[in-house]
Amino acid sequence: MPLQVTLVSAEAEVWSGEASLVIAKTVEGEIGFMTGHEPVLAILAEGRVRITGTDGVKVEADAKDGFVSVENDRVTIVAGSAALVP
Repeated sequence: MPLQVTLVSAEAEVWSGEASLVIAKTVEGEIGFMTGHEPVLAILAEGRVRITGTDGVKVEADAKDGFVSVENDRVTIVAGSAALVP
């Protein structure tokens, strides 16, 4: 079962979909999430969020000011600002 990922900023949804891997920068350092990860609630640091979709497509976004929550294979990243990197 893949991760269900949602990345939102204060303005809009930036990306959502199924992923096999999510890496985000928190105030305690970078952390990666895969299926079956223990629940986590962490403060998001300014940096890059990297998502590998289940189709193998890699998505990157610059994000800052917010939090990341993981529970039951659902990853939610709420950022004050976030934008996809081309």
